[in-house]
Amino acid sequence: MANNPRREQAERFGRKGEFWAKIFLASKGFRTLDQRYKTRYGELDLIVKRGQMLVFVEVKARQNKQSLDVAFESVRQNRIINAAQYWLSENPEHQNRTIRFDVIGLAPFRWPVHIVDAFQTN
Repeated sequence: MANNPRREQAERFGRKGEFWAKIFLASKGFRTLDQRYKTRYGELDLIVKRGQMLVFVEVKARQNKQSLDVAFESVRQNRIINAAQYWLSENPEHQNRTIRFDVIGLAPFRWPVHIVDAFQTN
């Protein structure tokens, strides 16, 4: 099966976005525990911690700022929550931490848009 060049380009762009999100979060005092963690529910882009706070971060990298709004609407919360629960079952030493779900949007030549506590598990 031939590789899809457009898909590969999108994958590279997404990886760059995750790299910059990781740097952005490190500048805020977060330490990366895991990234691109794949589960049967989907992939967790970044898992970071600061103090007792554990944050599951969905990264949305887009070619322009206008498409970030659409990207934020496309966040599949249930998928992320289920994947996070799976990660916690595999990493029980973190189960007693305060948990939060953030979204970071990135577009070229723009400051990152960091939506803290973007959604709840309820």
